[in-house]
Amino acid sequence: MSLKVRFAIGTASASTQIEGDMPPNNWTRWAEQGRVVDGTGPNPSTNHWRRWEEDNELMASLGLQIARVSVEWARIEPRRGHFDTEVLQCYRAEYEDLVSRGIQPLVTLHHFSHPVWFENEGAFTREENVPLFLRFARKVLEYLGDIGDDWVTINEPNVYATQAYLFNETPPGGKAQWGKLRSTLRNMALAHIQCYGLIYDMLDTKERQVRVAFAHHVRAFAPMNPRNPVHRVFTWIDDALFNRGVEDSFVLGKFSAFLGTPTTPITPGVYADAMGINYYSRTAVTGLSDGTFPDVPVNDLGWEIYPKGLVQAARRLSEKYQLPIWVTENGTADNGGEGKQERFRCRFLLEHLTAIAKACADGVPIERYYHWCFVDNWEWTEGMAQHFGIVSMEEESLDRVVKPSGYLLGEIISAGEGCLSGLLVGFCVPFRHAHWKLRSPVLFAVLSQGPHRDGRSRWWCDDADDHLCGVHSHHGSSRRECIR
Repeated sequence: MSLKVRFAIGTASASTQIEGDMPPNNWTRWAEQGRVVDGTGPNPSTNHWRRWEEDNELMASLGLQIARVSVEWARIEPRRGHFDTEVLQCYRAEYEDLVSRGIQPLVTLHHFSHPVWFENEGAFTREENVPLFLRFARKVLEYLGDIGDDWVTINEPNVYATQAYLFNETPPGGKAQWGKLRSTLRNMALAHIQCYGLIYDMLDTKERQVRVAFAHHVRAFAPMNPRNPVHRVFTWIDDALFNRGVEDSFVLGKFSAFLGTPTTPITPGVYADAMGINYYSRTAVTGLSDGTFPDVPVNDLGWEIYPKGLVQAARRLSEKYQLPIWVTENGTADNGGEGKQERFRCRFLLEHLTAIAKACADGVPIERYYHWCFVDNWEWTEGMAQHFGIVSMEEESLDRVVKPSGYLLGEIISAGEGCLSGLLVGFCVPFRHAHWKLRSPVLFAVLSQGPHRDGRSRWWCDDADDHLCGVHSHHGSSRRECIR
């Protein structure tokens, strides 16, 4: 594939994490039970429900081409069978505004959250609940189906199921409940397949190109000690359970012996028009729990920063299913410090986009990149403590402040195709914004060092970047800082 194919860049978000004024759902209940690290709940978060026009305008000012959004089921159907059409009209106004600004929405129907009444009925652990999700999806399509061509049915089913029923980390909470894990993954796959058909049945596919995907969380797994047979075996198990174990059921309608077969008949076929992948990190494997290699770059959650894993997953999945790749989420927790909004997110963005550019040059059909996220938001069990956004908020007013990474992403987009190609040969992005106060164009606009949760630190500028960084002695080490 040539780099001349269209490559679009934007951001991703989820309703529960940004909207505020959140009606009761499975996550408001979880927060009320004290299960969030910083004690916060999803209200007010970024108050996007009341400030969406401001956020859309800011997205457009940065030149974002695409935006992954989601609708809040609990807001649309607060009681079983009762749909709030005013809410649907509000979503319609928001998405029409995005389109009017030249931003293409990708609408997600289920992003971890659903009404309390659905949770009380067993959610996706019960196959008989799948029609409830499809009824909700039908109502959304009735009101929004003519606005967007692109849809994500379900976000990260593997994360949803394992965290809820294996590790007791998310609602409803369960430890080693393998039966519920299996039934949830099986029924979510059934819901995706039937929703795929529903979208095609309801939308006019003769006059427009409709594309449907699910967002699959992929993680790179590697044995902590490659010589340890236990580590190698668990690497295979983790990869099979978390990555590969759900793919065929969602994409092809082929269910493994582990998941079991739904009672509803499913005809094997292709139930995705693109492969959505959410990628964040690599895990060093010693068992079923997460681990990190020593002496690797990590973010402020202790997750390894490993761009190679993104393109490895993209290549594997594109070859396996012969589908284009949408990077539906990729981002990092960078909480800044020492008076700075962020320390390494710019470097993170450039390294991952460079890896994508190289993969595209090698023929991997990556079409889109959705950075997680736009505004620092409520990060599920981490609350408001972890910052993934390219835009921050003033603490009291919630006014938006664009971070350096936001301007960087805007510059990359404005440079167009040439910038993505140029990353292959060390293209220097000509930053125009006065906020940067740069004396020369730079490729890696990032501070060199930052503390990490486990006490480690990394030198983020490589030797090849000395011309970009001021170098001076710091406690006997060579410390480099970005020219600002």
